[in-house]
Amino acid sequence: MTDATRGGLQGVRPGREAVSAVPTDGHRTAGPGEERAGGEQPVVDRAQFRSYYGVPVINKPVWKAPDIPGYLFLGGLAGASSVVAAAAQLSGRPALARVSKVTSTVAVGLSGAALVHDLGRPGRFLNMLRVLKPSSPMSVGSWLLAVYAPASATASYSAVTGRFRFLGAVGTAGAAALGPGVATYTAALISNTAVPAWHEGYPQMPFLFAASATSSAAGLGMALAPLRETTPTRRLGMAAALAEMGLMQIMKQSMGEVGEAFSESEKGHRYERTATAVTAAGIAVAALAGRRSRLASALAGVAILAGSAFTRFAVFEAGLTSAENPRYTIVPQRRRMLKRDGPSSSSC
Repeated sequence: MTDATRGGLQGVRPGREAVSAVPTDGHRTAGPGEERAGGEQPVVDRAQFRSYYGVPVINKPVWKAPDIPGYLFLGGLAGASSVVAAAAQLSGRPALARVSKVTSTVAVGLSGAALVHDLGRPGRFLNMLRVLKPSSPMSVGSWLLAVYAPASATASYSAVTGRFRFLGAVGTAGAAALGPGVATYTAALISNTAVPAWHEGYPQMPFLFAASATSSAAGLGMALAPLRETTPTRRLGMAAALAEMGLMQIMKQSMGEVGEAFSESEKGHRYERTATAVTAAGIAVAALAGRRSRLASALAGVAILAGSAFTRFAVFEAGLTSAENPRYTIVPQRRRMLKRDGPSSSSC
């Protein structure tokens, strides 16, 4: 038995130290040894969100690295390179145009190979071309790739061999027209899933992917084209890289607690830090020495290109981490319900 005396409790038995008046006002509960107003010393810590048995609420994506993040990056590089190629050809920069055309063809080929490898067999990609469903980002994206790849290949073949110039011009124009869609449809694709770190970022994700694709295409142009033709790509690459870094931070902040997945994911956090470091270094080198040194221009271009790739890998890994934590799925849903239905919906 426990006796209450003037000197305090005597004969306290284990398990009897908790007080009955535990506040439920949503504020932090005082831990052991901490006093609240009124002299109470509750020992119950603040409750943490959990799902039933602690299991994830949604299934983790079956997509694997490096196939899918590589597919995201290479598709963006291909689409943006076609736009850069068309602009270079119109402005009288044949070497830059040729480099960008070949880049777009190689990148879209590798992107398709990564997608097919993740799907398991080529027939699954061909099955997606049986119908065109405008409401499905995957269906629209599959048809974009199916039309874009031949146009890009035609433009590249004409640029390298000098033959079929008319068909090459048609292919260049067609690839440039489809390029922005190829570069950004993957943002709609992943944002249309239930993965919290992808779905919650849907307002900024297309702009982030567009900036990342543009920086990668400009970076590769800086690395491979002659210095005399890289002035526009150097400026474009620096501007797009700055936009890429800024949009990543804006997207994370707009997500609220879901943005914490970028830090909780060990790989994602490492990829994001690497992307920031190499992109910032590329911008600095391009600004200070890119216009005078061929080597500096190439190094800056490679750094900006690598930063774009690391950004896509960071987004991919953060999505996988957010799918495993049920808090990132349920808490935003409850917030949207409260905003839509008012406080009465919290009792459901």
